[in-house]
Amino acid sequence: MSAPTDLRLEHRPAALGLTERSPRLSWRLPPGTRTQRAYRIRGRAGDRSWDTGWVASDRSLFVPFGGPLLASREPVRCAVRVRTDAGTSAWSEPAAWEMGLLDPDDWAAAWIGPAEAEVPPAGLRPGYLLRGEFTVDRPIVRARVYATACGLYELFLNGERVGDAELAPGFTAYRDHLHVQAYDVTAAVRAGANVLGAVLSDGWFRGRTSFHRLPDGFGDRTALLVQLHADHEDGTSTVAGTGPRWRAAVGAVKAADFFDGVAADLRDEPAGWSAPGPVEGGWAPVAVRERPAARLVSSPAPPVRRLQELRPVAITRPEPGRHIVDFGQNLGGWVRLAGLGPRGTVLSLTHAEALTPDGTDVNTASGQATLHWYTPARGIQTDQVVSAGPDGPAFEPRHTRHGFRYLRVDGHPGPLTADAVTAVAVSSDLPRTGWFRCSDERLDRLHEIAYWTYRNQACDVPTAEITRELAGWTDFGWNIRGARLLNDVSGLSAKWLADLAADQWPDGTVRNYAPDPLGPRSLTARFAIPHGQAGFGDAAVVVPWETWRAYGDDGLLERQYPSMTAWVDRVARIARERRHPDRRAARPVPAPHEEFLWDTGYHFGEHLEPAPPQRPVSPRRPASLGGRRTTWATDLDSFTAAVVEEMESRDHAAFATAYFHRSARLLSRIAGVLGKTGDAERYGRLADDVRAAWQAEFITADGGLACDTQATHLRALAYGLVPEALRARTADRLAELIRAAGTRPGTGLPTTHLLLPVLADNGHLDLAYELLLRRGPRSWMSVIDNGGTTFWETWDGIAPNGATMLALNMPTRASVVEFLHGHVAGVRLDPELPAYRRFRVEPRPGGGLTWAEVTYDCPYGRIEAGWRSERGRFSLEVTVPPGTTAEVVLPDGSRAEAGPGAHAFSARPAPAGSGVA
Repeated sequence: MSAPTDLRLEHRPAALGLTERSPRLSWRLPPGTRTQRAYRIRGRAGDRSWDTGWVASDRSLFVPFGGPLLASREPVRCAVRVRTDAGTSAWSEPAAWEMGLLDPDDWAAAWIGPAEAEVPPAGLRPGYLLRGEFTVDRPIVRARVYATACGLYELFLNGERVGDAELAPGFTAYRDHLHVQAYDVTAAVRAGANVLGAVLSDGWFRGRTSFHRLPDGFGDRTALLVQLHADHEDGTSTVAGTGPRWRAAVGAVKAADFFDGVAADLRDEPAGWSAPGPVEGGWAPVAVRERPAARLVSSPAPPVRRLQELRPVAITRPEPGRHIVDFGQNLGGWVRLAGLGPRGTVLSLTHAEALTPDGTDVNTASGQATLHWYTPARGIQTDQVVSAGPDGPAFEPRHTRHGFRYLRVDGHPGPLTADAVTAVAVSSDLPRTGWFRCSDERLDRLHEIAYWTYRNQACDVPTAEITRELAGWTDFGWNIRGARLLNDVSGLSAKWLADLAADQWPDGTVRNYAPDPLGPRSLTARFAIPHGQAGFGDAAVVVPWETWRAYGDDGLLERQYPSMTAWVDRVARIARERRHPDRRAARPVPAPHEEFLWDTGYHFGEHLEPAPPQRPVSPRRPASLGGRRTTWATDLDSFTAAVVEEMESRDHAAFATAYFHRSARLLSRIAGVLGKTGDAERYGRLADDVRAAWQAEFITADGGLACDTQATHLRALAYGLVPEALRARTADRLAELIRAAGTRPGTGLPTTHLLLPVLADNGHLDLAYELLLRRGPRSWMSVIDNGGTTFWETWDGIAPNGATMLALNMPTRASVVEFLHGHVAGVRLDPELPAYRRFRVEPRPGGGLTWAEVTYDCPYGRIEAGWRSERGRFSLEVTVPPGTTAEVVLPDGSRAEAGPGAHAFSARPAPAGSGVA
């Protein structure tokens, strides 16, 4: 029989620079295989070899590689064969990788940086050039270079760019760990003189970041660490890297920042600065930096790369010297502009997600700082470049990232042609895993809009949006289900969760975003908003759980377990020790259940709920708040404090206690997966007590809910808060609330992803389809009708008249893919077995659809399901990957179990209006 395929290492294909000494392997079973009964791994690391022999196991995901502890820079090769129900396989093609530098003593290079006598103001700090020479005196057989930075770096060797990673080394909890990239530079190293060069800028490390846009979050000095190993035939190596003999200069990049953009004068780029030979410019000695305390490790996530280039679909010239470019798609990245005009021409490039309502200019409102306190000197999302002349280089600002569909170019002598301007989509290089098509092309379009939305938001962390804050907000807990259907987010999730845990406070508080640049300043910094909010902090539990469900990584659950328990224990402690003043006044003697109510603290609540319960913000809001503050923000400090006070005065128990229950319940299940039976029982009892407290407070005597909103009813159903006997009543009331709102959603960011699946699973499939296909305001279709190419932060991000509101790329409403995949096409995870080892195919036709199909690449292989309903017959075709089983449920209620391979089923459609079809 054939061999296992697709050998993977941890969460990625085999690669250079791994720092996990005992990595895990995953593979896919040979076609037609139902069950793996045993595996055998053999491998070689350096001059050591091993063979596990046959290991009785059905596991093919995250399997210990079986070899010795690996050493620094050691090359490794592994192959696997399996025994299955179909016999013994051949050996797989080997997976090959190399280890990185594992120990601090492996680093002979020094941390260096520009010797800034005085640090320039934030937003005006250059992308410094750093340069070092070294000599190789005899032939080499291989060469590797290892690099990282406190800041962003681009690496060059002998005048050529090294690697294809962008925005390296990425965004991490820099106080705890830094990611190191490894590159194969064998072909670039020469006999004789060589030069390593780098461009070093602020990046996330000391640039403006997050909603507060305060600089110097992780430090006030950038630094670079590079080490090259050139290996010779005799087993020796030439080692070179950063050190005190390196030199620094300011070249073309005069300023580089995520929010302030890039300013460059291409006339000032020293020719050949990263190549051997003499070089012009004002080069000065570098400063040697202290070694950071952070650990140097490889990243489990794929790198950020240039993923796609887009040409303009339209260019207009509203006035001389000004061009408006439409790329036809909202994206995260930058623009490459060629043909910059005569030497000395100054051009400004302003990026925007929308146009002004009259269509004559770009609308930069979505890139404005939160609270409007700060506007970059060059303008919102604006880069600036000075041309080196007609034969000079193109401009490509690789040390920033913008969110945009439209570009305004000011200063170009024109005409600006389509071949001169290119939008470059730059995001984490996540493998795509999900595709969907159906008989309604609008739903196909929604699916692609969701794909672009999720792809744009993934930039080494799962950002909430792509223009305003660029932070790894913990709302990823609401968005991961949809994201994982379209892309492989296993490595991104593992990477981000390590950041979350590293920045978690000792008392268990989860910060609102991870990594957190402010660190200890989070309590006192300007515009500080309290961390540890319900629904947000719960990502510490939800994201590991949902990642495990999709990919089956028990090790991730084990690693994150201390973070999860710390969060739930912190919430339990707050619930036990604090009472809301209103509840204390109403009941001086607390009811026994109150120790399980989370009713205090600052919470966003059902953020951006279309029609929330009315309660005005404190009247202390300053009248001048609508104006921009570019130099000071005293009024805004006062306003922020007033908002915090106001929000903390509210009783959030119905909202926060629901998430408390959910996290405790999930943690009980996670403890069970990990074999921690005592914890499973303890957190299970806690979840029972929290649910009982919620029911005592928020279920009325007649069985209704005291908080009569769509969101509360959704949480009650989705999180199992109402007794089984009340589920139908609760679902019916939810439907009534939707009808009372004009058959429009009334959900904010936390519960929109629940809306359609909960309706469909609780007897209101027809209403779910009606909401999905409804047009007009507050609908999914409004994105298409109003020209959106990504989902918006609010339901009506772009109005019919072109007016915009808040961010225009936010993944909450992209969660519609959960319904498209799981109900329209019908492929859903098993509630118990992870990674689609067992899954359900249960199409729920409706909305006038006559066919639908979905393709999903799960860890075991490709799942395909497609149905058609025509001429009174329902037909379904399903492809099941090796090693998995599908439970197939047809609209007439008939069931079947399908093993690996292709299958066809047929049935009569369920009668219209049955709630089943």
